[in-house]
Amino acid sequence: MFEGELVAIYVAPAGGAPMEAREEVEAVAGRGLVGDRYLDADGTYSGTRIPDDQRAVTLIEEEAVAAARAEEQLELDAAETRRNLLTRGVPLNHLVDREFRVGPTRLRGVKLAEPCAYLEGKTRPGVRAALIHRGGLRAEILDGGTLRPGDRITPL
Repeated sequence: MFEGELVAIYVAPAGGAPMEAREEVEAVAGRGLVGDRYLDADGTYSGTRIPDDQRAVTLIEEEAVAAARAEEQLELDAAETRRNLLTRGVPLNHLVDREFRVGPTRLRGVKLAEPCAYLEGKTRPGVRAALIHRGGLRAEILDGGTLRPGDRITPL
């Protein structure tokens, strides 16, 4: 068991657009986050390989970003990972095929979000290798609600 925390929220209004920090965001069941490119299937990878409802929200561990910085001497801001939710104290790799709560929302982990060449192209060389097996989690939104930094994250 664990109890983690939502540290930060990021959305990109269109595919390829920079991620923008938010103080709160509405999570819409079966769709995504209001203001994010995947809500309306406008993301770079919309309609490819993973159904859009299963890429509704992406999460990454604050600890993974810090490790990538330290181990690879990379300047890497959490927003540059292009993940929506930055977590602390949550073993995301263990949440594939499991339900969990982030504040009032209920999510189900779908697939690990391994880094890709697109991510490295949007950032800098070395980011892809630094985030292998710690690039986060893709999740679907089962029950919506308003997310805010500081929300508790708990397994179900």
